[in-house]
Amino acid sequence: MNPLASRKQLLIAESELNRAQLVGDMAVLTAGVRTLTNRAKSFGSIASAAAVLVAGLAAFQRGKPAPAAKKTSWLQTILKGAGLVSTLWLGFRSRSHDHENKQPNSRV
Repeated sequence: MNPLASRKQLLIAESELNRAQLVGDMAVLTAGVRTLTNRAKSFGSIASAAAVLVAGLAAFQRGKPAPAAKKTSWLQTILKGAGLVSTLWLGFRSRSHDHENKQPNSRV
């Protein structure tokens, strides 16, 4: 075998090794993305539950009549903001779940 042919064989073997390494790296990356996605969903569930709790507290606070002359307390402001965030978050989650359910799974 001449030097050029042996060099070609070495380059082909190196290319196959690099390709195999790339496939392994992509598998590790995919697993990492799945883990991150699962953690984000868990965090989203916790945040959603907390937002619903805060919205419930805000609704409870709204039931009490406040004197007209008093300034709005910081707690009421936070609770109103949390209620708004809760509403937006739940709406966003429902749209993202609808979007996920409409797309077919494309796993490699």
